[in-house]
Amino acid sequence: MGSNPYRDREGAAKASDGYPLAYFITFRCYGTWLHGDARGSVDRKHNSPGTELVAANARLLGRRAAMLKSEPQILDKAHRAIVEQTVCEVSAHYGWSLYAVNVRSNHVHAVVSAACAPERILNAWKSWSTRRLRQFAQASLSQPVWSRHGSTRYLWNEVSLAHAVQYVEEGQGDDDVSRARG
Repeated sequence: MGSNPYRDREGAAKASDGYPLAYFITFRCYGTWLHGDARGSVDRKHNSPGTELVAANARLLGRRAAMLKSEPQILDKAHRAIVEQTVCEVSAHYGWSLYAVNVRSNHVHAVVSAACAPERILNAWKSWSTRRLRQFAQASLSQPVWSRHGSTRYLWNEVSLAHAVQYVEEGQGDDDVSRARG
């Protein structure tokens, strides 16, 4: 394997050109976690660290559910395999170092190093995964696949990187398409 710009000579991860060591990126499937849900959610008023989540609210949840353009998108085993393969291929294409990826039935977690903004990574993964799902007749043209945006956490040191990778690999429960990447 060639040199990795995100690893030093001893193999330790390092930050590059002012970018963090890595990103912990999460994105959800369309319609699977709406504002008002009992799990809480983040909106424009509740999006900074330490801010309370949007609280459970049955009326808000009902209004948000009524606004959906189609049924929520759930990823079955075939969908998950396509999305995982696409995330890996897109990362390799752009030269991003993918540490871990875990595609679940309603969301995707990944840890990646790249000398670019995390939104670029998130958008590339979502757009290419959508194309592939449609290419293999796993999603219709009218079906939204992903929710808007996603979570992009910055990992500035080895400890936070190790915790994020462990969470992605081991903190999600069993799934036969969960894999670590090196």
